[in-house]
Amino acid sequence: MKNDPKLIEIFAGTTWQAGMVKSLLEDAGIKAFMKDEIIGTLNPWWTAPGGAGSVSVFISSLDFDKAKPIVDDYENNLKAR
Repeated sequence: MKNDPKLIEIFAGTTWQAGMVKSLLEDAGIKAFMKDEIIGTLNPWWTAPGGAGSVSVFISSLDFDKAKPIVDDYENNLKAR
């Protein structure tokens, strides 16, 4: 079916950044989880392909349209610094 939800990566960054994105998404009512959260903190050189300390945030594909603007705003704020 076309509307079958799948897990998709919406963001990858440091443990701190991924935690912020996860919190922003959850505040908007979007369920999210982080992958490589512990290993990215303990041994950042083991996490790949996003680079040292890369932690990914995943959401349901059904929430993508609602989540994308939130993540885009966060990333734009990071670049503005």
